[in-house]
Amino acid sequence: MIPPRVLTVAGSDSGGGAGIQADLKTMLALGVHGMSVITAVTAQNSLGVQGVWELPVDAVRAQYRAVVDDIGVQAVKTGMLSSAALVEAVADLLAATDAPVVVDPVGVSKHGDPLLAAEALDCVRTRLLPTATVATPNLDEVTQLTGVLVEDEDGMRRAAEAILGFGPRWALIKGGHYPGDALDLLTDGQEEHWLRAPRLDNRHTHGTGCTLGSAIASHLAKGLAVPDAVRAAKEYVTGAIGAGYALGAGIGPVDHGWRFR
Repeated sequence: MIPPRVLTVAGSDSGGGAGIQADLKTMLALGVHGMSVITAVTAQNSLGVQGVWELPVDAVRAQYRAVVDDIGVQAVKTGMLSSAALVEAVADLLAATDAPVVVDPVGVSKHGDPLLAAEALDCVRTRLLPTATVATPNLDEVTQLTGVLVEDEDGMRRAAEAILGFGPRWALIKGGHYPGDALDLLTDGQEEHWLRAPRLDNRHTHGTGCTLGSAIASHLAKGLAVPDAVRAAKEYVTGAIGAGYALGAGIGPVDHGWRFR
């Protein structure tokens, strides 16, 4: 039996908590075969990002074609795409791939380090988001992309409307930075799904966005409908946050293998 195949297009986190490393751990935990296109190498640990080295567009394109043309994919997830040239190249590749796409429009790291050049924002809006089956911005990324400042549930609705205006089929507005329960809004402009989870008293949350996006892609590859895939992914990441552990002197990672412990 060949498991569903999921491809992540993202940056490498040398500390193992986010990026490609978090994506592949999530995919393994959820029973799919994970594959990767590395867009950048970072020097990163629990304290932050010390350096970023972007790969050439030709290297990114070659990795993608090597995987998709030979092995095939049932879903693709994108993460860190640091430049306009990378965003445009990846958007072109995604547009020619017949598989659901989860776009995590990564703008800053957990520690506040910028991971997306300012000049790439317009390419994300006009080229990348239209390829998305589900776009998964957090509240900071919503403001960065749309100018909408979310302070309440009506703000989340306005944020979703603004994101959907760029062309994804579904928008998942992640309210992890919102006071109270961890509240997310999933909508396609017609249906609304509010997903709530208790806010857990654990500061070790490095990699939550990457993990959620990869979990959604994994469940889509298994054939789940978008609302069911997002709901299952939310359950998985909530458990991973609850089991997050300290590494180094800063913010530790979520525990991708929490169901096995």
